[in-house]
Amino acid sequence: MHKRLFIPGPVEVRPEVLEKMATPMIGHRSKDASALQRRISDNLRKVFFTKSEILLSTTSGSGLMEGAIRCGTLKKAAVFSVGAFGKRWYEMAKFNNVSADIFEYEMGKAVDPSDVEKALATGEYDLVAVTHNETSTGVMNPVEEIGEVIKKYPDVVYIVDMVSSAAGSKVEVDKCGIDICITSSQKCLGLPPGLAVCTFSEKALKRAEQVPNRGYYLDLLQLYKYIQKKDYQYPSTPSLSHMFALDYELDYILNEEGLENRFSRHKEMAEVVRNWAREHFELYSDENHLSNTVTNIKNTRNIDVSALNKALGERGFQISNGYGSLKDKTFRIAHMADCQVKDIKDLLKNIDEILEF
Repeated sequence: MHKRLFIPGPVEVRPEVLEKMATPMIGHRSKDASALQRRISDNLRKVFFTKSEILLSTTSGSGLMEGAIRCGTLKKAAVFSVGAFGKRWYEMAKFNNVSADIFEYEMGKAVDPSDVEKALATGEYDLVAVTHNETSTGVMNPVEEIGEVIKKYPDVVYIVDMVSSAAGSKVEVDKCGIDICITSSQKCLGLPPGLAVCTFSEKALKRAEQVPNRGYYLDLLQLYKYIQKKDYQYPSTPSLSHMFALDYELDYILNEEGLENRFSRHKEMAEVVRNWAREHFELYSDENHLSNTVTNIKNTRNIDVSALNKALGERGFQISNGYGSLKDKTFRIAHMADCQVKDIKDLLKNIDEILEF
């Protein structure tokens, strides 16, 4: 039995999108490939609300995250972490020999922009890394307010992990001053895993030109220069199958559903889950910074989360246990991509029946 996924990725993928993955191959050096990538880039600029160039990578979002912190840091990175995926920024820096400090917050809390101000006032840092939507805790960081702080420091590059929120929660990249904004295919974009994309600003470009050791495959400067020179073609063979699917899905998002409608639907799904959680359990995260794409629920009833998920599996559903140290202490319900409000209500009805609410 297929289990409908209500986990923070991978997500349920519409059959029509899966069919596009089976589109016959074209040459990745052909004019058709250039046209495909140019169309994808133009539409992603609309999703990100940016005029910056779009880069594509046949990796998970972590690939472009690693490329961003490596190519964007010349002096030292300041990593602001509110959970496991924020901490990943720091680990990537450390293992790439990039100088970095980590500023960690209590689980369930969001980044305080005043802490960013204090860090940057020292003059030690030339890059700030933030996770917009932390799926391990269900926190959505105030990237707009953080961006206002960073604008006071014109030499600081601002990189944001929007892997689990882009196309599900509205963030205007240029307005926020974000230089590299990253997402991947298997979250709110509603595709199978395997593709990542990011924005790449002029400031990020100029910084990367100063960084001597940027790597090879994940060198964002090389990607940028190559697509300028080769008419939106890539140094290595991209996943054309994902590109066909992304092209189709972006057309659906922008021209059928509508971007603002998509953001509103994600908020509505989030509210349905939050209200249910407040009635039967408690929300784990700061009420002022709740994610619009995944809700983390405190297991106040001490239910057996694994047993609940097993029972849900028999009915064709799957949710997520708490992440890492939060396992069994919390459980998570994702509401992202092309999931509909009726799907969320169907899931919650089944949980109610299993737990006999």
